[in-house]
Amino acid sequence: MSQEIHQTEPEATRRSADEAESSRASRGWWDRNADEYQSDHGGFLGDDRFVWGPEGIDETEAGLLGPLDDLAGLDILEIGAGAAQCSRWLAAQGARPVALDLSHRQLQHALRIGDGIPLVQADAGVLPFRDGSFDLACSAYGAVPFVADPVQVFREVHRVLRPGGRWIFSVTHPVRWAFPDEPGPEGLSVTASYFDRTPYVEQNENGEAVYVEHHRTLGDRVRDVVAGGFRLADLVEPEWPAWNSQEWGGWSPLRGNLIPGTAIFVCVRD
Repeated sequence: MSQEIHQTEPEATRRSADEAESSRASRGWWDRNADEYQSDHGGFLGDDRFVWGPEGIDETEAGLLGPLDDLAGLDILEIGAGAAQCSRWLAAQGARPVALDLSHRQLQHALRIGDGIPLVQADAGVLPFRDGSFDLACSAYGAVPFVADPVQVFREVHRVLRPGGRWIFSVTHPVRWAFPDEPGPEGLSVTASYFDRTPYVEQNENGEAVYVEHHRTLGDRVRDVVAGGFRLADLVEPEWPAWNSQEWGGWSPLRGNLIPGTAIFVCVRD
């Protein structure tokens, strides 16, 4: 007699989650969901575009990394690279990128797309590089929202950057924490405290976290940047462009025209 196996849906809750549990959950979640993520969003991200977030702001127009002509010859670390789309774009500008991700399956998609970008599987809080290895570091929605100790990540990035190097990263805009993660009208009403830093956790039937996302207020993020040794040079809150009609999770034209969805931090290692 065959035995049918039922998989229960993870339970969503709010509770503490330390660095080890958060890292373990992120690695497992992205390994399990990399195929679906690349299938759903690969067309929007492209194989060799540098897109900062669901709004579709493109580095070619944004210029947050600096003038395009100045990227040639730079050693650049991309953290939370996924399938290395951003690194592939950087290589096309003449830079020497290294794509780092916690997820083995995400990096397999980078290999599938190809182009010979150096790939490293590692935790962003323990970067396997010597001091002063890079001129620039970047991350488009990678690592930072999922770690319990972002200052540790920033200190590691600071360590591997050369003096004068820049660290530019994008995350979900902190104000979104107060709203439901819904693209429609139901996502426009505040339902939680913006000031509640308790992590969002999805856990299995054994109480083990399978997904963790950490909230920091905008002020927290600024203080974390400074504690990591950086100077904050700019904070960009991209508006939703008229051409973008796509919904992506809780991001949508409806919400994007009313409240910010992404925050991009431009940091300098003096």
